[in-house]
Amino acid sequence: MTTSRAGAVPVAVDRASIEHRLLTMRKSVVQLDSLGPLDSARLESDPGTGLALERVLALLHDLASAINRHVCAGVLGDTPQTPAASFGAAARAGLIDGGLAAALAPADGPHHVLVQLRLDTEPGEIAAIVSAARSGYREYVRQVTHWITANAPGRTG
Repeated sequence: MTTSRAGAVPVAVDRASIEHRLLTMRKSVVQLDSLGPLDSARLESDPGTGLALERVLALLHDLASAINRHVCAGVLGDTPQTPAASFGAAARAGLIDGGLAAALAPADGPHHVLVQLRLDTEPGEIAAIVSAARSGYREYVRQVTHWITANAPGRTG
């Protein structure tokens, strides 16, 4: 049992589970980095790259949503009903900041869906989508790691 940032609300979180998900997220961001340039020519000549991008981005989204739901249940006493809602709830819980929540839950859909929709029609936009996601999830891992450290057993608000 730890306490929230305010120090008043008990927070029951499975730190090991969150840390395991963060490890997988770190590895996934490195996988995105390792794919190299994502220009239209490459995506058209190597459809497997697009599929790999979509899958890694979906994994990152799923892992972040799972962390968000878990922490929100402990901090807010409520579990967000959708992955998109989980990012706003995570900001309300103090897990991540509001700007990052908005970046990771874009109004036009999750990054993996945006990649899927644009692979065949607008492959020139893929690099920007992946860059935004990579930056956002790298920052997500940083902020959640900070939250876990700040809320470690024995620490106060």
